[in-house]
Amino acid sequence: MTPYTAARPFLFSLPPETAHTLAYRGLRLAQRTRATDLLAERYTVRDPRLAVTCLGERFPNPLGVAAGFDKNAEVVTALSSLGFGHVEVGGVTAEAQEGNPRPRMFRLREDEAIINRMGFNNDGADRIGARLDRTDLPEVPLGINVGKSKSTPLERAEEDYRYTYDRVGEHADFVVVNVSSPNTPGLRTLQNREGLERILGALSDAGASPLLLKLSPDLRAKAIETALSVVSDLDLDGVIATNTTTERPESLQNVNRVEDGGLSGRPLETRATECVRFVAERTDVPVIGVGGVFTAEDAYRKIRAGASLVQTYTGLVYRGPSIAREINGGLLGLLDRDGFDSVEEAVGADLTK
Repeated sequence: MTPYTAARPFLFSLPPETAHTLAYRGLRLAQRTRATDLLAERYTVRDPRLAVTCLGERFPNPLGVAAGFDKNAEVVTALSSLGFGHVEVGGVTAEAQEGNPRPRMFRLREDEAIINRMGFNNDGADRIGARLDRTDLPEVPLGINVGKSKSTPLERAEEDYRYTYDRVGEHADFVVVNVSSPNTPGLRTLQNREGLERILGALSDAGASPLLLKLSPDLRAKAIETALSVVSDLDLDGVIATNTTTERPESLQNVNRVEDGGLSGRPLETRATECVRFVAERTDVPVIGVGGVFTAEDAYRKIRAGASLVQTYTGLVYRGPSIAREINGGLLGLLDRDGFDSVEEAVGADLTK
């Protein structure tokens, strides 16, 4: 039994947001000490076969932390010491926001899932930018996820995104545009061509690069193809597939399935992998796969479906701090099994294009 396995019953007896705050404080404390060196020795799998070069960066392994875990860029170094190959912080908005009323996060334990309606709660671009100015950032690539402030009208969204980028962008190894969160009113309506062109065009003009678009798993095929045409027309650098879903699979067992918000975790795994495949078959830019990544097999399916990188959040909640070590170690075994010399060789192995 691992320490996290022993501690999880206690953590899961607490409200999800309270448990997250406790874990977050522990990581923040570790970051202020040499404990990060000890964590890195324990959890990091170092093997050149895991390395991926994309977005102009070298990622020591393909597994990263998805946006939402470190909203305020306070524990980037601590998370990297857990063996992750990159960390994406945010979503960051121009204005500081408290987010939606609590409770706003719900576990679905039988389903290994989470529903959240956090509402982009964060310290705002000014404070987060100042924090990054004085932070010794880790060697792994840092992504910054940017969203729209709730109070900003949709017709002024590009100004809001541009303000955020101007405050935090210089610290980003890649910038992710989030117009797919289900928890900011009206935000998903910006996933049409006109909305995407306005926002992405404004950030491109500001010099945001590499610039990626994060897609909703609830988009239909035609809408995804429209988004990808904008990615191509504006010469963007990548796509993240996917965000959380507002749909509820019939397989869900936990009573919290009736809560409003975005569903993440195990029930999203197949759908997210299908979306990765759909995107990868239609574009040549790197794809980052997110959704239901708990095991090496989950990550490997997305890689073979066309994902150059993968991310986890809910898996980290359920599996604990050893998840990167377990997934990266498992990936090496899967590469050996299938005769690949590296993760990069396996990317897109199942594609038909």
